[in-house]
Amino acid sequence: MAKQELKLKTSESEKITINLGPIDLGQIDLLVQEGFYSNRTDLIRTAIRNQLNAHADVVKQTVARKSLVLGMQHYSRADLEAIQAAGQRLQIQVLGLASIASDVSVELALATIESIFVLGALHASTVVKTALAGRIH
Repeated sequence: MAKQELKLKTSESEKITINLGPIDLGQIDLLVQEGFYSNRTDLIRTAIRNQLNAHADVVKQTVARKSLVLGMQHYSRADLEAIQAAGQRLQIQVLGLASIASDVSVELALATIESIFVLGALHASTVVKTALAGRIH
């Protein structure tokens, strides 16, 4: 079930809200109307991807410098139990999606996760997020 849960989460996207002035919005609507983009979201996603591509070298350098996992990192209950058995603690550092399985108890999370730094999204149960709040940066 953990693989199915992970598969569902990877297809999700995070919703953001932006404010635009009427002139910018009108220009977006014009480009959509003229067929350059299928909708407003298509234009905005394209613009964001173009900017990310323009800054790709900076992202790569920063990921390497900060020792971030780029992409998706999932922690199952078995992963955390193995870390606990080895007497280790995690410093989770992810650019993308970090997820902690829904069957991970608060006690196990507190015993094994020293810190969490995520640029992107963190998926975990509400109780685990609440318990780890002081360790999330």
